[in-house]
Amino acid sequence: MNNNNLYLCIIVLLSLFLGFTIGSNQQLVFNATSFKIESSQKLIKFIQYIESNYVDEIDIDSLVNKIIDNSISQLDPHSVYIPGEEMQKINEEMQGTFVGIGVSFFMEQDTVSIVRVLEKGPSKAAGILPGDRILIANQDTLYGQSRTSASIIKTLKGKPKTTVQLKIYRKQTKKFLNFDVERGEVPIPSVYGYLLTKGVGYIQLNRFAETSGKEFKKTLNELKLKGAKKLVLDLRDNPGGYLHIAEEITDAFLSKGKIMIITQSNQGKRKSIVATGGGLFEEGQVYVLINGQSASASEVVAGALQDNDRAHIIGRRSFGKGLVQQQIPLGSGDAIRLTTARYYTPTGRSIQRPFNKGKEDYYDEIGKRYETGEIQTKESIPVNDSLKYITPKGRVVYGGGGIIPDEYVPGSLNLDKEWDNYIIRSNLVSHFVFLELDKNRSLYDFKSKEDFIQTPLANKELLLENIEVYFEQQGVSINMENEVLILNSIKSFMALQLFNQEAFLQIVHSQDEFINKTKELLNENP
Repeated sequence: MNNNNLYLCIIVLLSLFLGFTIGSNQQLVFNATSFKIESSQKLIKFIQYIESNYVDEIDIDSLVNKIIDNSISQLDPHSVYIPGEEMQKINEEMQGTFVGIGVSFFMEQDTVSIVRVLEKGPSKAAGILPGDRILIANQDTLYGQSRTSASIIKTLKGKPKTTVQLKIYRKQTKKFLNFDVERGEVPIPSVYGYLLTKGVGYIQLNRFAETSGKEFKKTLNELKLKGAKKLVLDLRDNPGGYLHIAEEITDAFLSKGKIMIITQSNQGKRKSIVATGGGLFEEGQVYVLINGQSASASEVVAGALQDNDRAHIIGRRSFGKGLVQQQIPLGSGDAIRLTTARYYTPTGRSIQRPFNKGKEDYYDEIGKRYETGEIQTKESIPVNDSLKYITPKGRVVYGGGGIIPDEYVPGSLNLDKEWDNYIIRSNLVSHFVFLELDKNRSLYDFKSKEDFIQTPLANKELLLENIEVYFEQQGVSINMENEVLILNSIKSFMALQLFNQEAFLQIVHSQDEFINKTKELLNENP
């Protein structure tokens, strides 16, 4: 990699340091040049001199953060500096839990309006319901204050076993209620599953968090008890996470001794990680779904199962990240995520995309796949014959830029259509659904999620009229011709708010081209 920019940064810092000492104290110059010191010590001295001698008052913490951030930015695209204020959210997501009362909400007319009460959270146990308005928390008025969502979250979160006193307005009964809710750990699930068809289990894995391995095993065991002999593993839009969790999940599918991943340290040492045997799903057909946002640990799993001829990979070319990061604390809550190794799939291929043209070009490449036609045809995917590898059963796979699926799911080059599809599946529809449910929740009182899923959506024409008006009010342009997809999205978000993520997925998948392709392959390979 070209380190000129990094060297330039250090040279500038040292030049400033030497210029200062030459101009102010010749003895310091003599001492500084009479013996050799490490570069890290030079930087420490540089900061110390600025702190004690600079002509104006300066925020040293801010300066140090900028130096670190600028230095990290000269490295690869995945080495990053993470300020303390961002670390808490990242840690919660990767730990798989947070401490709070366990609700998700919208700010509706300056009022905290509960959209969902999270499973296994304190609010669920206390009897708080979707649609409830939180007016006061510990004598802190939350309504009519133009408060940001971030400030509301800060108020509702806190230390475990601390109590927050809530005054709530329940719109359904037009009553004011008081709740004393003890804050506690609220799970942030990363794994969801259900029976896609008879004998076929479906698992969605949205990130590789600390709890994901246990969640995956639990869900897989439940599906096997329901008769699952085949499995669809959905890694679409999964940005990655912990490498050891990716290894743990891969191990469930491979027999003892099969290579799962090869890592190479900064000293060039390679190490092969092999399956331990006795995995939960070493037999039975496996289909893995990926797209352009499937990255890192997702690619580890997909690559291992593809290279071992253990799964059919379905979808579109994955992101292309073959680097391993280690998160290193810097103090005061700050951290850096530093690339410390490369990884290779079992056949020995690196799926890391080139990043020699800079970070902007590197991340823009995903969008450029529309321009090159790759989104529409597999033949447009760039391949390098010098990076061709052969799996044990003779499948041709390529390195150099993500995992190329065995079965391609084409998209549209019509960006207007892609925009419409994005909006239809976005949080805008979720907000619209909340408003519709909030008008009269008794209209959607179903005995079970199965009952809701099987019952046709009522008032379809009215819902379409209302959502068109809603989009206009939000200033969002959308083609309303695809009524089937719009109604599917409305019903899926209703399922999410009334029931859970599994119900959401079951409805969404009836209009999912990736799932439809998978069902075709399942029918062809009974």
